[in-house]
Amino acid sequence: METDHETELLVSTVRRFVESEMFPHEDEVDRLGYVPGEIGRQIEAKSQELGLYACNLPEEVGGGGLGYTAMALIEREYGKTSHALQSWAARPTELLLACEGDQREKYLLPAVRGEKRELFALTEPEAGSDVMGMKSNARRDGDDWILNGSKHFISGPCMPDFAIVFAATGEDETPRGPRKRVTAFLVDTGTPGFTCQEGNKCVSYRGYKTYQLSFDNVRLGPEQVLGEEGRGLELSGKWLGMGRIWVGATCCGKAERILGMATEWAATRRQFGKPIGAFQATGFRLANGAMNLRAADLLVSDAVTRADKGIMTDADAAMVKVYCSEMLNQIADDTVQIYGGMGLMEELPIQRFWRDSRLERIWDGTSEIQRHIITRSILRPLGA
Repeated sequence: METDHETELLVSTVRRFVESEMFPHEDEVDRLGYVPGEIGRQIEAKSQELGLYACNLPEEVGGGGLGYTAMALIEREYGKTSHALQSWAARPTELLLACEGDQREKYLLPAVRGEKRELFALTEPEAGSDVMGMKSNARRDGDDWILNGSKHFISGPCMPDFAIVFAATGEDETPRGPRKRVTAFLVDTGTPGFTCQEGNKCVSYRGYKTYQLSFDNVRLGPEQVLGEEGRGLELSGKWLGMGRIWVGATCCGKAERILGMATEWAATRRQFGKPIGAFQATGFRLANGAMNLRAADLLVSDAVTRADKGIMTDADAAMVKVYCSEMLNQIADDTVQIYGGMGLMEELPIQRFWRDSRLERIWDGTSEIQRHIITRSILRPLGA
């Protein structure tokens, strides 16, 4: 477990990294709508130099070996900048730890070394929150699999080298009725029948790309199954749970930065002969923001403690995701109001933070889905 000194050193290192390597490029990236290659590679190289690249993966595979507590602190600092920039300081998905045999040399270890980039491909045009509605499917053909379907809103900083693709490979009978059996596949870019292209452009986190993936009779060997056949959802669930905690942590970081700007403006902007923060309508917004940010940080900390103990539930992660993302949205909106008309001017970053914050309530599971997960956890023990 990290000591207080180690924790302070880690946070200060990441903070300096973000402020020196990412903050200076935020406006340019937002204006261009992409991260220039030389900037992205510079961030990537600095991340490797500092030992932050793949810091989330175990030391035995070449990663940084950091635990959940340390990762929450890192994600909080990364959250203060654009996702388009901080995504270059890569944390490969933990799903790759399911790689076995030759898969480790082909996918896991190159991702740890920064030689390959992956995409997590689950969402589909007609199956966003409704994972069981996915149309992508893979059927057996001898020892091989034939993959068909499409994915969208698959995000990443640059064109990937391979994708972790989830597809239905059959159906199982359960007490609640038939349920699709989902399997994860490792699919290399350039495989015949696999097309990967840039998708829709989002007003949040401009420069962070979305990709559209399509599969037309893509032949995959048995060695391209990640984990066990039919256990794809269990595999994705391990990533999604902690992913929602990291979203909560990044929201706290961004909220801290925005609230700091709002506070400074409220203390220096004068109307009617006094700082606008002295007026209750403004001051109470700051007070509410400070309280809600404190509560959000504590909620993240509690979930991380539960994860360390191996007792974190889907509902725990859902509570973090929905509360922190909505807390951030409220602080961002209040900050626009505190700045008044200037809050919406392109010359200031407030409008960018406002736009970026809005996406947090949607990706990695919408607020509505998170509330459904929480409700289910409350009612199911009672048989409802």
